[in-house]
Amino acid sequence: MKILSVNVGSAKPVAFTDAASGMTGIDKQPVEGPVRVSAPGRPGVGASGVAGDAVCDLRSHGGDDRAVYAFAREDLDSWEPELGRPLANGGFGENLTTLGIDLREALVGERWRIGPKVVLEVTGGRIPCRTFAGWLGEKGWLRRFTQAASPGAMLRVVEPGELGVGDPIEVMYRPDHDVTVSRLFRAVTTDREALPSVLVAAPWMEREQLRIARSYTAKYGKRPGR
Repeated sequence: MKILSVNVGSAKPVAFTDAASGMTGIDKQPVEGPVRVSAPGRPGVGASGVAGDAVCDLRSHGGDDRAVYAFAREDLDSWEPELGRPLANGGFGENLTTLGIDLREALVGERWRIGPKVVLEVTGGRIPCRTFAGWLGEKGWLRRFTQAASPGAMLRVVEPGELGVGDPIEVMYRPDHDVTVSRLFRAVTTDREALPSVLVAAPWMEREQLRIARSYTAKYGKRPGR
């Protein structure tokens, strides 16, 4: 398991974003050399945890619980035949393109050591948005991406430092629950009745998916058999 590519994006004007600025940093390109990652700050104020990476809509992106976004090279490869085009590393707007790790099965709250110093913590998956759909330019993209339930992993920076291409990924901690990234993603998108059951991972979850799970559970409670 390793980092195949580290990718950062510059702010660019586009017609397909809800950001008030009309800008997005989703066009992420691989960079050479080590890149520093650190906790960017609280949601709504902190941007990307990856040095040099632009975040243009702080309402929906960035902050400590969405500091870094990882997507697997294997998943990019699986989308290429369906989309009918090659997908470069960074093509889904990810900061880290990984190799050899199934991000769908990563537990919310598990920690990765990357290289000698960096420790990152899984907080959930990416919920697709209008900007992502506009960037891919594919009909029905939000539905198709959601149905695949392979959203990549949002990460919190626990121990800052530098990381780079080829750095090994070691899973150094897995919490005592069974809420995977894919399971949480399905609960907040297509299987709302499962939301109460994912709250066992609440201490580690990113803010929006935690809000959805708590709001649903407060309104409907735990359903029989869940």
